[in-house]
Amino acid sequence: MNISMIAAMGKNRVIAVNNQIPWNLMNDLLWFQQHTINKPVIMGRITYESLKKPLYNRMNIVISKTTHTENSHVIWVNSVEEALSVSDKSSEIMIIGGEKIYKIFLPYANKLYLTHVDINIYGELKFPNYHYYNWNIIFKKKYKMNINNSHNYQFEILKKVDN
Repeated sequence: MNISMIAAMGKNRVIAVNNQIPWNLMNDLLWFQQHTINKPVIMGRITYESLKKPLYNRMNIVISKTTHTENSHVIWVNSVEEALSVSDKSSEIMIIGGEKIYKIFLPYANKLYLTHVDINIYGELKFPNYHYYNWNIIFKKKYKMNINNSHNYQFEILKKVDN
């Protein structure tokens, strides 16, 4: 089972401000869709609530210790182990946030799909510090802001270095 993480972050690793994404990048939404479609996505409750509805064509798994509303398109679990157990038949599992979930899964992840947004923004919700020497960049492409993308940005895919 491959555990991958996908996130967009500002220059200082900020991923959200007041539980909202602080930029508008249409291409990042397409990148996210391309890499998560038909795969299980694991997220925390706050991330799920920020989406307003389950993600289409994905197994939505939400880790939460609190009560939840029933939805036939969401699998609610109480632990990381339970989330992995539910999705253990998949070749790639996508971790989509938030901050606490990223921190928990980073040691187990073997691939990172990252969007680096060219913005300095204050926020308390950050992607965990990952050390570049533990990762090989296998894809990198920069883009300029345009009518559909509010900032310059860069896509990266990193693969964990085999020890």
